[in-house]
Amino acid sequence: MASSSSAATASAAQPASKRSSKLVIGLVIAVGIAAAGAAAYTFVPRLMNTASAPEAAKPPVPEKPIFLALEPLTVNLQSEGRPRFLQIGMALRLPDERTKAQIVEFMPELRSRLLMLLSNRAPDSLVTPEGKAKLAEEIRTTLNTPLAAGQAPLGITNVSFNTFVVQ
Repeated sequence: MASSSSAATASAAQPASKRSSKLVIGLVIAVGIAAAGAAAYTFVPRLMNTASAPEAAKPPVPEKPIFLALEPLTVNLQSEGRPRFLQIGMALRLPDERTKAQIVEFMPELRSRLLMLLSNRAPDSLVTPEGKAKLAEEIRTTLNTPLAAGQAPLGITNVSFNTFVVQ
């Protein structure tokens, strides 16, 4: 009988081990699926953001500046006593090539405007940085005045000095 009771115990243990191994396999698969889902939830948005990030992180490409260098001018300044003069070279920053062509076409008139503006200066007003900045703004305003009736202002955005000598 001992042999029949040990055989019964052995046959009862077999179905339990099959059941527990299926349960363990099922749990391992469920944990694996849950881990894959968590990884996808975490990393997929990051991958999508890094794919679009280089496009958003690109700095804007600055426009190529358009400059027109003017020939240096020499003008007599208003002074009491000895004669004083100003030698000035400058470059104009322009919005487009059309404006550049228009300025070149009207250069004699623009140089005349500059000579009239500069010859009315006292030498002391030109030696300080503030005086030079004010002069640059006045030159920009004077040159932006329309060249003919009904025309728009030229659109000069900046005046830069290349040479600036007061003697």
